[in-house]
Parts: sequence; structure tokens; C-alpha cells
Amino acid sequence: MVQRLRAGDRRAAARLITWVEDGMDDHNTAMKLIYPHTGHAMILGVTGSSGVGKSTLVDHLIGGFRQQGKTVGVVVVDPSSPFSGGAFLGDRLRIQKHAQDEGVFIRSLASRGYLGGLSRATYDVIRIMEAMGKEIVIVETLGAGQDEIDIIHVAYTCLLVITPGMGDDIQAMKAGIMEIADIIVLNKADLDGANSCLRYLQSVLPGGCAGENKWAPRVIQTVSVASKPEDIRGIDELMAGIAEHQEHLRVSSAIEQVRSKRVEYELGLIFQDELQRTVFKGLKGTGKRRKYIKGVLESKTDPYTVVEEVMSTYIKREGRGKK
Repeated sequence: MVQRLRAGDRRAAARLITWVEDGMDDHNTAMKLIYPHTGHAMILGVTGSSGVGKSTLVDHLIGGFRQQGKTVGVVVVDPSSPFSGGAFLGDRLRIQKHAQDEGVFIRSLASRGYLGGLSRATYDVIRIMEAMGKEIVIVETLGAGQDEIDIIHVAYTCLLVITPGMGDDIQAMKAGIMEIADIIVLNKADLDGANSCLRYLQSVLPGGCAGENKWAPRVIQTVSVASKPEDIRGIDELMAGIAEHQEHLRVSSAIEQVRSKRVEYELGLIFQDELQRTVFKGLKGTGKRRKYIKGVLESKTDPYTVVEEVMSTYIKREGRGKK
């Protein structure tokens, strides 16, 4: 399966992503084989509130990268169905015209209740697309708003998309989400209030680089939807801004720091998942899980005591069990 993935087989990629999403037992083995073939793609994060036009911008970005001759993978994190756990929205509903392009691979993932705008499977799916040979991987987040900061842990360049007249700029400042943006995209810049919104954004952003190796976030205005193709604007400037940030990362060697933080965060997620899997596997069939819940409900114990007891049972403490 991994050999087929390395050869660019789309069916193998789809199958492996399904394994990752469903948490199949074989998915860890597959990821071990995939991992040595990763780390070469440029990962672009696109975040922002629902309705700001993220998917339309992604559509234009795909076209721009394809014109440059680059292969593209797209991960779209969608809301989850409360019943099936699957994504409400399909990948081809929003980025249709690229779906049949052999140089583009698009996959929707369900958020499955994860905060931060990304699902847990997103990290492995990016690796799968890298191993597939995609030179650019675009990750579009859920669109839940203020909690969408996880993208900074996976993307090398982060785009924050906002629009005038929606209060997104103020919400972004409140949430601190503006701090994660390398480029702020003021989309729908043909709407009323765009100029005042632009001035506001420019006033709250750093005036320039704090040092030689620092990147100063900038605002790029775009119009991604228009009745006439010639009225669409700002896409070339956005592509240029992305290229400029990538060049900055290479020249300043900041790319190594970004990669290091990505691996550190990824390790933490894997530890967390494996720990949870180990504990729940140990509790399965013992009746202890129900006992713990009942004890907390009846105030006979508390969650912290329960966790301490479980940890002491299934995780060897420092100094114990050493060989």
C-alpha cells in the first residue's frame, strides 16, 4: 500500500487516509513506513471564520500553484455529523474544478469534536500527501472562529482570512488568533468598509521587522468572487506574498525552527493518543470505567483521584519497573 502511495496511487492514498481517520490497528505500521518519505512539501494553512471565503481562495491558490507546475494536496477539515462522525461537506462540493486534475489530491476530514480547527487525523494525512509526492499541501481549517490556532503547529505559512463588516478583525484581536498569521487576507475587499478595515489592521500590526530574522505580517486585499473574471483581484499578490514568506523562512533558517516545533507538537499528540488507547484498552471489559463514573457522580471520588489510580495501574512510574 505504501509503495503504491509513493508511486502516486490515489486509491492507495484514499485507503490509507481512511485507516488513519478510523484509527485502524495497521495505521501506525503504515505511518512508520510513510514517515521517512515526508518533510519535503510546503505546508500552507488557511484559517478564519466561516463565510469569509476560505474555500474560494483555496480554489484560486490551487490554480496558481498548478500554473507553476506544482502538485498540490488539499486537506479540508469539515464539521462532523453527530451521528456518523463523518464530514458534513464533501471535498468536491467546494473545490470542484480541480477534483479531476491528476496533479491535485483533495480530501475532506471530519473535525470529530476536536478544537483548534483541525482534527487529530489531519497531521497524519498531511504526511500521507507528502509521501505521495505533493509539493504543496494546503490545509483549510474548520471555520469555527476563535479556537483555530492549531494550524500554527503544522503550517509553514499561515493565512488568516477576514472580511470587512463582519467584526472578524475585533474577534481576531480578542482571541489572539492574529498572532498566528504570517499573512492576513482581507477578502471581499470590494465591500463597503474595506478601506477602514484595512487601515485598522495596518494600525494594529507591527510596523516592521523587529530584527533581521523577523517576519513582519502584512495585509493583502483580495476579491475572490466576482461576476466578471477581470474583477477578481489580489490573487497574484497573495501568491507573491506566500512565496516571499517561504523565501524568508529559507534565508533566515527559520524553517528549521518551524519543522522542529511541528515534530515536537506531533510527538505530543501521538503520546496523548497512545496513552489514551492503552488506558481504555486496559479498562475494557473490567467494569471499572462505569465504576469510576458512578463514583464521581455520587461524590465518592473525584476525576483527579480516578486519573491518579488509573495512571498508577497502567503507566509505570519513574523508578518503578526499571530493568
